[in-house]
Order: sequence, then C-alpha cells, then structure tokens
Amino acid sequence: MSRRAISIAFQTDKSAAQYVVLAQFVDQFAFDCVTVYCDAPFHPGFAPLLLMAPHIKRARVGIAAISPARIHPIDIAAQAALLAELATGGVYIGLARGAWLGEHGIREPDRPIQAIRETVDIIRYLLGGAGGGYTGQIYSLADHVRAPYPLPPKLPPILIGSWGRKLCALAGEIADEVKVGGSANPDIVPVIASYIAEGEAVAGRSAGEVGVVVGAVTVVDEDRQAARQAARRSAALYLPIVAPLDPTLTVEPELIERLRDYVNHEQLDAAAALISDDLLDRFAFSGSAADLIRQAEALFAAGAVRVEFGTPHGLRAETGIRLLGEQVIPALKGH
Repeated sequence: MSRRAISIAFQTDKSAAQYVVLAQFVDQFAFDCVTVYCDAPFHPGFAPLLLMAPHIKRARVGIAAISPARIHPIDIAAQAALLAELATGGVYIGLARGAWLGEHGIREPDRPIQAIRETVDIIRYLLGGAGGGYTGQIYSLADHVRAPYPLPPKLPPILIGSWGRKLCALAGEIADEVKVGGSANPDIVPVIASYIAEGEAVAGRSAGEVGVVVGAVTVVDEDRQAARQAARRSAALYLPIVAPLDPTLTVEPELIERLRDYVNHEQLDAAAALISDDLLDRFAFSGSAADLIRQAEALFAAGAVRVEFGTPHGLRAETGIRLLGEQVIPALKGH
C-alpha cells in the first residue's frame, strides 16, 4: 500500500441491508481502505465486513480495532481467513487493548500488552498454516491445533491501535501500522513514531517500517460552519477520553470535567460551545473539502502514512462520503 493512503471508517450500527448499500456506494470512490469500528455494544466488526466485502472491489478492508478480551485470538484468525476469501482488495487485522470494557462487563487480561503480543503470534501461527502448538503466558494451543479452513494467500497486515508508549513500542516489533484513534493532530505523529522506533530497534527493523495512521470524527459539507458545529457535537463525546492522552497538548482538567458532565447529561450543544477552533482541529476533520485537504496534508507532512476519515462523514452521510470521494481524495492523490 502507498505511504500516502486514505481510508474511511464506519460505526457498526446498521442493518444488514444498509451495510450492503453502503459498501456499493463507497466502492465508487478511490479509498485505499474501508474500516469498521468495533466498539461495544455495536456489532462486532467481522460480520458487517463479511456483508460488505463482496461489494468492495478496490479497497482493503479491516477492523480498527478489536480487543482479544472480546474475541479470542483463534476466532480473530478464523474470521479474518473467511473475510480474506471475499475481500478482493485484501484484509488487515486491527488489534487494541479496548476501551470502555468494564462498562460492558468485559474483563481485560491482567497483562494486556502481553495479550496483544500473543494474539499476533496466534493469528500468524494459524493463518500461516503452522502446527506444533503454541505456549504463551496468557494463551496456548495444543500441539495438534492448526487451522482447518482455507488460508489467505499471504498473512494479513497487523494494525495496533494505541496512544501509549509501551504498546506502540510493541507494534514497532511486530506490527505493520499503528492507529492513533480520535486525533487529527499533526504534532502527535512524530511522538508516536518515536515510540514505535523503540520497538523497531529492538526487533532490528528499519526506522519508519511501521506506519502511523491517524483517524477521527469527520464532518464535511459545503456549509462549512454547519459542518464544524456538527463536528463539535460529535467530538465532544470522546474528547474527554482522548484529549488527556495527547502529550503535545495541555487541556485544562476543568474543561475536560465540564465536557464530561455536559455529555453525561446529553447537553451536547453546551459541550460543543466549549470546544475552540484549535481544539476542534486537533481532534476532528471538519468544515469544507478544502479544510479537510489542508488537515490531511499537514498529517502526511508530519509523517502519517494513512489518514482515516471517520463517522459521521457529513451533515448527511451520503453527501459527506461523496465530497470525500469526489473532492478530497483527488486533491490528496494529485489527480
């Protein structure tokens, strides 16, 4: 894949028929990847992608990202293999520790970073057709266990979603990409790259071998101000969680608490009013097509290899997707 890729991401809250129609629509445009989120309690990502993949002819498809606390590594591998049979443009597998797990009664492994390492081991063991078993500190496979299904022609790329130094360093050792979710901030890219480089050095890999992906809420419309206001409302939902993770910014704790309180009481207009233009630009893609082009260009200039435009895409989703496909992608790809 090009080191200047563009993807689009969707929340998994749709009907089976809607997933199919959405896939057919998105396939008209030159997106490099089509991603689905995997937040609880929405649909787990593989089922929507199995519906979408037969209708997506050019883009790679994948999940960003699933926690092994929710789906065991052997099931991640098996579902990825089935998806690979349908995905003409290929698949990737996104893994993360997971967010809000406790709220949904899901217990994270005691050593979550080790769990990610072993999950990657097991996925590659099974999809590589290996035998002989696997013994880890958290997961294990008996000697006779091997994949009983058709295997993909090559191992799918692994993406790890993280803001954290330790998990990014692990990605530097074993992954292909790191996704920083909920950010549009160019300043975070070299920071994440430096974390990744620690692991690349440990594994004897070249610096920059693991790419940085940046993705966030996106609202694009010809009505620039309406798009930015809508983006403020969407960003307010997750900004209290991700803003404290960004080491390049100082966001007052009082502001975070006020945002969280407004969101918890479903007062999104009040929450949106607290988000300055600069803060919005750090955590969302919003405005006109020209605004998004400017933001994406800044991320590529900072070293990102892929920019991912996330839900809801526009004041009307169809309009936003069309603007991305007809105006933003051609400008960023130079044609």
